[in-house]
Amino acid sequence: MGLISVCFAVYQNEGSLTILYNDIVKQLESNFPTHSFEFVFVNDGSKDNSLNELVELKKKTGDQRIKIISFSRNFGQMAAILAGWKYAKGDAVINMAADLQDPPAQCVEMIKEWEQGSEIVVSYRKAHGTSGMNKLTSRLFYRLVLPSIPPGGFDFVLLDRKPMDVINNLKERNRFYQYDILWAGFKLKFIPYEKLTRTIGKSQYNLIKRFGNFMVAFISVSYFPLRLMSVLGFSFSFAGFLYALSILHAYFYHHTPFTGWAPIMILLLVIGGLLMVMLGVLGEYIWRIYDEVKQRPVYIVDKEL
Repeated sequence: MGLISVCFAVYQNEGSLTILYNDIVKQLESNFPTHSFEFVFVNDGSKDNSLNELVELKKKTGDQRIKIISFSRNFGQMAAILAGWKYAKGDAVINMAADLQDPPAQCVEMIKEWEQGSEIVVSYRKAHGTSGMNKLTSRLFYRLVLPSIPPGGFDFVLLDRKPMDVINNLKERNRFYQYDILWAGFKLKFIPYEKLTRTIGKSQYNLIKRFGNFMVAFISVSYFPLRLMSVLGFSFSFAGFLYALSILHAYFYHHTPFTGWAPIMILLLVIGGLLMVMLGVLGEYIWRIYDEVKQRPVYIVDKEL
């Protein structure tokens, strides 16, 4: 016997929450009668009726296993996931979507793997009904950031209490939790599933948010941009040194070097553009250092039910 927590980051999910609760309770109680459960819903400042639907669901069912955490405003999906993990008390913690795209039946397979000794169980998408552009950008994102995992990445995961405590003790503000999960180690199991097509509401992720998530993840887990700047800096310095030797050679042998402003402008534009790119990359790292130094909370809880 054990307590299993199921956490949901809720943002603009009105209409799907009651259906999700009924489905997950049916699957878990019928397959694991000896386990106990809790359901942690984190409302990430939804502007629709999501919070009221959760409150009404708890009142109507009288289910004391339902925990509702509501933020004072929208802090983002990562903050909502971290809050759910902090409030979860289970021996195992499942993180899944609240938009009905993660099938509750998959939780049954994940819990069975956990019972057999796996400490982290990752469900990765082998197919989903999103657009071709979303599939392409998702695969490219994870190929650049976490090339060792199945293409398409993962969001649907079960964590044993040991790795859960390790991840909860991490102090960074700018987090990429998939990397944190893999970094923690422990006994890991990947199992595939088919992500369902969303039928209620619409996704809140657009291209700008996807790019923002990519920047946070890439800079959080990789030093490649800094190393690339070093390589480019040394390369251009070496090329400039060779060009200076050619000009010196032309001067002593009374050869006329390139005349006019064209080659000078080309060099200025190329080197100036390179310097601006380098400063931009450094700025991204410095901004994150500044954000960490301020030590503001990742989220603010307005209500706990």
